[in-house]
Amino acid sequence: MLLIIRQALPAEQVRELRQALSEIDWVDGRATAGHLSASVKRNSQVGEDHPVGRRLGALILDGLARNPTFMSGALPAKIVPPLFNRYTRDETYGRHIDGAIRPISGSHHRVRTDLAATLFLSNPEEYDGGELIMDDAFETQRLRLPAGDIVVYPATSIHEVTPVTRGARIASFFWIQSLVREDARRRMLFALDRTTQSLRLEAPDSPAVLELTALYHNLLREWANL
Repeated sequence: MLLIIRQALPAEQVRELRQALSEIDWVDGRATAGHLSASVKRNSQVGEDHPVGRRLGALILDGLARNPTFMSGALPAKIVPPLFNRYTRDETYGRHIDGAIRPISGSHHRVRTDLAATLFLSNPEEYDGGELIMDDAFETQRLRLPAGDIVVYPATSIHEVTPVTRGARIASFFWIQSLVREDARRRMLFALDRTTQSLRLEAPDSPAVLELTALYHNLLREWANL
């Protein structure tokens, strides 16, 4: 399931992130790439252990934790702290797939990368190129989203960022280990949750609301991996 959340972060928070990132040192993005990915990766990043990057990542996660669409769609159990990347002229990240297991820098913890997320911090008019392209079993998606929008998608997808030909594309990216590992089951739970919430607004006293809520939690209890 590919999930796009519009205005996942408000404009004022995006401005705060951009201002802080404009004053920070960037490093070669290949530092966090695997052996094969490093051969097709040309961009810059904020270092994994940079204190400002850690602070900004925490702000992002705090905001997303209050976003019901993100929480319902991703069902996060563990999240790799958000990182930040920048693509300028001729920089790109060729076709690749993310590693299945991701260590958390500075700890002994590891995260299974069920989902990948990209939070756009540059508006499309600020740069040319830089499309995020994802291939799945059904179609190819090509995305250049407004600043503050986020896309969450299965990390099993082969994906790429096309070369930037003008300006700078800045984004945050991270990986999620979901409570529910299987994409099809997450998709069903997300649809069930949305249906239940819609019915609650239309008919809050309907017995069906309780029945659907019970069904949701019993399925989640059955499918969750803890």
